[in-house]
Amino acid sequence: MKIAVLNGSPKIGNTAAMVAAFEEGAKAAGHEVEVLHVGKMKIAGCLGCEYCHTKGEGKCIQKDDMEKVMPAYLDCDMVVYASPIYYFGMTAQLHAAIQRVYCIGKPAKATKAALLLSSASPEPYAGAIGTYKGMCAFMGFEDMGVITAAGEENGSEAKLAEIRAFAEKL
Repeated sequence: MKIAVLNGSPKIGNTAAMVAAFEEGAKAAGHEVEVLHVGKMKIAGCLGCEYCHTKGEGKCIQKDDMEKVMPAYLDCDMVVYASPIYYFGMTAQLHAAIQRVYCIGKPAKATKAALLLSSASPEPYAGAIGTYKGMCAFMGFEDMGVITAAGEENGSEAKLAEIRAFAEKL
């Protein structure tokens, strides 16, 4: 299975460790994994201009780093979204990458998705999980699971082992 991991973290830290553990587990199970560091890319949000659906034949009028993300998005069997929580939601960078998929509607081959979230406190996940669940429903993705790491769980060997085991079972 080809898995595209969209890492929304703009820095090295807890989310990066979660993504690395996921990648390790998925590769150990024989999956092909491409990690896209959208948190470090220049990706603008959707303009809602409809160019993609009128003149663009499914391509966005904006020319930015989303052009690096789209090939993996179009070719993957599964999408994994990873983000630290900033003010009760995914990072703006990840959210912009999610919005920009509007030009294609949904990835052509992807049928599964998962979500990895990190935060300093245990309660801020509802907004990000709600967005993710809505995307799964709209895009017809099978929700393979949501893993959160809060406070001292972040970077702990127990949490990273849980993520590796999750990825190995896909």
